[in-house]
Formats: sequence, C-alpha cells, structure tokens
Amino acid sequence: MVLQSSGAISLDDIQTEFGGTNPISIDEYYDAASGIPVSGVISFSDFYGATSVPSGQAEYTTAGTYSWTAPDGVTSVCVVCVGGGGGGMYYNSSSSGYTYSMNGGGGGGLGWKNNISVTPGSSYTVVVGAGGLKGVYNTGSTAGGTSYFINTSTVAGYGGNPGRYNTTISGGTYVGDGGGNGGDCTNSSYSGSGPCGGGGAGGYSGKGGNGTHTGSNAASGNSGGGGSGNGGSSNTTSGGGGGVGIYGKGDDGTANGGGGSGGGDGQYTEAAGATQHNGGSFGGGGGGSSSDYWGTAGNGGGGAVRIIWGPDRSFPSTNTADV
Repeated sequence: MVLQSSGAISLDDIQTEFGGTNPISIDEYYDAASGIPVSGVISFSDFYGATSVPSGQAEYTTAGTYSWTAPDGVTSVCVVCVGGGGGGMYYNSSSSGYTYSMNGGGGGGLGWKNNISVTPGSSYTVVVGAGGLKGVYNTGSTAGGTSYFINTSTVAGYGGNPGRYNTTISGGTYVGDGGGNGGDCTNSSYSGSGPCGGGGAGGYSGKGGNGTHTGSNAASGNSGGGGSGNGGSSNTTSGGGGGVGIYGKGDDGTANGGGGSGGGDGQYTEAAGATQHNGGSFGGGGGGSSSDYWGTAGNGGGGAVRIIWGPDRSFPSTNTADV
C-alpha cells in the first residue's frame, strides 16, 4: 500500500501504515527484510554493519626486553614464545686421545596461548631469551634464556639447560594453552663415547628430538618441533639441534638437526678446528665436543615471541601465517 497525502506525511502515519503502535519509541527500528517496526536496542551496527579489526602481528626475534602497545580496536591476542637453546660444552685439552663426552645443550621450550585480553593503547612486556653460550669444561656453558609475554605465568617458553660432562641435560619447559618441551641431551657414558647432540626445540603439540651420543632423533610424532643434533662418536663433535618456526605448526624436524615448522637447521661439521655446531633458530640446543682438537662446541639458537590478532586466528595453526 502506498501512502498518499495532499500535505506532509508524519512519522505516526508511517508507523500506522506498517503496523506499528504509536507513539514511536527510540528503541524501535525497521527490519530491513520486512519493513515492519521491531522493538529492540538500536546499535551502530544496525546502520553501518558490524565492525572488524584488521588482522595483524608483531614478532620479536632478537634477545632483549620490549614493550608492545595494543593497536586501536584490538582487545584479544594470541601469542607463541620460544626459549633459547642451551649452549654446548667442549673439553679443554687439545689431545685427540681424550674421549670424555662433553654434551650439547637442551632445546628451548615452546608455549602458545590464545585469547589473551588486552586493552587498546595499553603497553605490555615482551621478553626474548638469548641462546645459551658454548663453554669449556672448567668454566661451563650457559642455559638458554626464557621468552614470555606479559609475565611467565601468562605464556612462556623456558630456555634449554646447558651442556655438561657426564650428565643428562633437559630441554626447556613451557607455559600456555599448548606447546612442547625442548629435547633433552641424554648422556650414556663418561668416557669412550662421543658427545650428545643438542636437543631440538619444542613443538606446538609435543617435545623436540632428544640427542644421544650414538645418533639423533626426530621431533616427537606430529609435534612440529626440531630434531636433535648429530651424536658424536668417540672423540668427535656433535651437531646443534633443530629450531622451530613461529608461523604456526608445520612438519616435524628430522633427525640430525632438522628444523621443525619452518625453523632453522642445526649446524654440524665434524673436522679439526670446525666451529659449525650451533643450534638452529629458534631454540635449538648447541652441540658439544669431546676435545677442542675437534673444534669448540656450539651456541644455542636464540628465542622468539610472536603476537597475532584479528578474526579467526589462533595457534597452533588457524590463519597463523604472516598476513
């Protein structure tokens, strides 16, 4: 029906024509499909459509302490943290006859957490742990640093333990909705065996590979973590563990230092004077060396923190790419 009038048409006339009840209320609006007045609270989305925050991310891959400020409209974020890998140890004699197993370091742990509440315009602490440093037997190597967002109770990846003589070394642990511990470096003999390879970085759903003195292991099944470094034999060196990527869960790292989920491979060169035994980025444990005749040990791979936000994004693998 069409309203016709020789004069002005009032809102009351329109309300009556479409079946509404006068007087008109501020809480009434016209349903777009039927054109019939409907009671309810009027919101801006009734006129302009629902608002959406654009997807975004921030990543921190150099050791240090930072301040991240939540952008306008961002009230929730998802975060992944990887701890630094532990540094490997080497023996302090140049004689190739020494075969004491100076082991590699443990892999850094990986933790992720979704739906962390933030306030637009507010700043939040980000800490990225450094990779542990290689060290000689009488002074020691160092542990990897811990990476976290806000604090270690919110989401964190802890650093791998440092390589030691005749001692099993554990990888770093994690805090979050999910993640994985870094791989261990499993000692089996104080003499006559080569050093264990560095542990692989933790994965998005399980542990990184464990290093041994006789070989290497891939990351635990379907974890997306790094594989452990090559194990040394007798008086040789061992390789660094594989790192883990920060763009979401991917393939497992392979044995002999393969990186998981796009992470960097651990280094390994078994030769006199060689120094390529570092753990892969991010979080791979450094390799060890039974004698510095065969070269020094490796440093652990550094840690990392990545923050993502936007519609339908979450770890371990929902729209976690760099967009």
